[in-house]
Amino acid sequence: MSSAVVERISTLSLSVQQLGRLPRVLDALPSLPSLRATVQASEVPALFREPYILSGYRAVGQDWHCYLLSLFQWHNESLNVWTHLLAVLPVLLRCWVFAGTWGLAAVAPDPVALPLLLFVLSAISYLLFSTAAHLLQSRSELAHYALFFLDYVGVGIYQYGCALAHYFYSSEPAWRQSIVGEVFLPAAAFLGWLSCTSCCYAKLRYRCPYPLQRKLIQLIPAGLEYLLVISPVAHRLATGSWSDPALPFHALQVVFFILATFFFSCPLPELLFPGRCDIVGHGHQIFHVFLVLCTLCQQEALLEDFVARRESVVQVHGEGRLLLAAASYGVLVLCSAVTAVLMCAVVQRRLQRKEE
Repeated sequence: MSSAVVERISTLSLSVQQLGRLPRVLDALPSLPSLRATVQASEVPALFREPYILSGYRAVGQDWHCYLLSLFQWHNESLNVWTHLLAVLPVLLRCWVFAGTWGLAAVAPDPVALPLLLFVLSAISYLLFSTAAHLLQSRSELAHYALFFLDYVGVGIYQYGCALAHYFYSSEPAWRQSIVGEVFLPAAAFLGWLSCTSCCYAKLRYRCPYPLQRKLIQLIPAGLEYLLVISPVAHRLATGSWSDPALPFHALQVVFFILATFFFSCPLPELLFPGRCDIVGHGHQIFHVFLVLCTLCQQEALLEDFVARRESVVQVHGEGRLLLAAASYGVLVLCSAVTAVLMCAVVQRRLQRKEE
C-alpha cells in the first residue's frame, strides 16, 4: 500500500474521530431557547408584567445568552426588539448615501454638518438602547431597571438631537427672533434631561398595575419637550410654501408622532382584547412602528433642509454656535447618563435591603 493511500486513510480516520466528538462540542455551545419557552403573566414577578398582556413572557433569571438568542424566538417583546433593530439599517444607509452624494464623508467633519451628525447619532442611540432594553430586560430586576434607564437616556438625547437639527436647518428668522426661538436650545436641553429623569423616576416609583400618575409623570415633560422641539417645524408648516420638498416629510413626521403618542399612552388594542395581542399587535409594538416612521420622515425632511440651507448655516448662526451646540449635546448625554447611574444605585440599595 502506497504511502499516499496510508496518509489518506489516516486523515479520514482522524476526521471520523473528530466527527465523533462533535456532539459533545455542540452540547457545550449555547442553545436556542425552545420556541415554547415562554410563560404566563402569573409566572413572572409583577415588575415584568404589562397591563392586559397575559402570555408570551420569558422566564426571569436565565443566562444572558438565553435572552440574546431570544432575538430569534417568538415572545411578547419580539416585535418591540425587531422594529427598532431593523430601523437602524435604513437610517444608516440613507445617511451613508447622502454623505457620499454631498461629500460629507471626510475625516474632519464640516461644522455645518454637526447638527445632522448628532441627529443621526441620537436616532441610532435611541433605537439601539430600546432594542437592548426590550431584548435583555428579563434577566433580573437590576437588569430590568438599568436597561430601561438606558432606554430613557436614549429618549432624552434623541429629543435634543432633533432640537439641534430643527434649530439649525428647519427654522425661519421670524421664529428664531421670537421668545421661544431665543430660549429654544437651553430649554430643549433642560427638558431633554427632565424627560429622561421623569421616565426613570416613574419606572422606579410605580409597578403594575400602573396608576394614572405614572403615565402623567412620563408624558408631561416629554410632551412639553416635543412641543418645544417641533415649534420651528410647526412655524414652517403654518407659514411656508408647500412647494418646499421638506414640508411634506415634516408634516408626516408630526402625524406619525401623534399616532405614536396615542398608542404609547393608551393600551390599545390589548385593553379591548386581553390575551389576544400578546405576541403581535399590542399597543407598544404599534407605538414603535409609528415612532420609526416618524424618525425616517424626520431624517428625510432634515436632509432636504440641509441641502437647501447648507451654504447659509454658518452665515446665519456662526461656526462658534454650531460648535457650542455640539458641546451642549455632550453635556446632556453626560447628565442623562449620570442620572441613570444614580437611579441604578437606588435600585441596588433597594435590592440589598430586600435581601437582608
